[in-house]
Amino acid sequence: MDYRYSDRTRNIRPSAIREIIKYAVAHPDVIALSTGSPANEAIPVDEIHEISEKIFREMPLAGLQYSMTEGYPPLRATTKKRLKEDFNIGTDEDDLIITTGGQQGLSLAANVFVNPGDTVIVEQPSFVSGINAMRIHGANVIGLDMDDDGIRPEALAHVLETQDRVKMLYVIPNFQNPSGKTLSYERRKAIYALCAEHGVIILEDNPYGELRFRGEEIPSFKSMDTEGIVVYNGTYSKLLSAGMRIGFVMARKEPLQLLTIAKQFSDCHSNIFFQILTDEWLNTADVKAHVKKIQGICRDRCDFMLKLLDEKLDPRVTYTRPDGGLFLWCTLPEGCDSQELSEVALEKGVAFVPGRDFMVDNNAPCRSFRLNYTTPSYENMEKGVERLAEAVKEYFKIKGID
Repeated sequence: MDYRYSDRTRNIRPSAIREIIKYAVAHPDVIALSTGSPANEAIPVDEIHEISEKIFREMPLAGLQYSMTEGYPPLRATTKKRLKEDFNIGTDEDDLIITTGGQQGLSLAANVFVNPGDTVIVEQPSFVSGINAMRIHGANVIGLDMDDDGIRPEALAHVLETQDRVKMLYVIPNFQNPSGKTLSYERRKAIYALCAEHGVIILEDNPYGELRFRGEEIPSFKSMDTEGIVVYNGTYSKLLSAGMRIGFVMARKEPLQLLTIAKQFSDCHSNIFFQILTDEWLNTADVKAHVKKIQGICRDRCDFMLKLLDEKLDPRVTYTRPDGGLFLWCTLPEGCDSQELSEVALEKGVAFVPGRDFMVDNNAPCRSFRLNYTTPSYENMEKGVERLAEAVKEYFKIKGID
């Protein structure tokens, strides 16, 4: 049959991250430094087990029947209370819905706000699924390069002044995926002012905000949102369980109504059993102690990988030193392409995500690549970095780099 696909799907590529996971599963001898999962020891398995038994014992049908699209009311209330008390996020004009992971929040925002031909500005590099969420709705995606403090307000101002139909800025301000960089407070204020002046929505994606293990917390865009331009996308995937797929979106009540309708057409409602479980956990567990534990796990693992890279990797390969999150961003010398290196690395038995998959132009060569330090064991991290160092050495020889 001659399948006639929709125009919006023609230029969408599969997630390189998901493809690498699939490859690693099929080749268990390959060490994956590529995925972005929380550490296994960060998941409170015993508490989840106990709460699951309680739900089945006390309210099984509530967890097994249809429910509200907006989400389990107690979880919505708990989440709003926590955001306000702990992070000064949310006003009386805002409301919140529960989503199927943070990924759905990106998809819903693109669905509600983006028309074909609208311009969406993203950090470069940026989360590949965030870029694809915009592209599938026909957006003209423009990437802004980052320095150590994130995107530059003057570069944003230039795009706002020269591009037509700028609808949205998509930004991951804390320990950005894939770079691990954090947008400075001064730049956040300047960027917010520019977007407010030009009537541009800020889609603030903050899955890693609570994973800070060094430095001082920086206020979110949503905490300074007096104009109602910020759509805040959060998740419990990094805090409780990635597999439960429980996230949330906070925005002013008017756009949130449309986000809810879009969700109705998407999945009716998120997994209600896990919504109930998440609310029970938030209200019975020592959440602050758990967050502190996760931060310690991320810090120790990050420091261990940095130590390995310092000791074993060719010094011409540079890399970020993040203050939180899950990722390091490595960069090869001029004239190199991390896609080429990845092929050599796979032959050596180690996988990472080439940088071109996080770029607006994902066909152009890219010198950078992403590493994750929370998923592999310490033993596999050591073996993986050793294999990576061997791959870099061989690749430099192929490229004639002395």
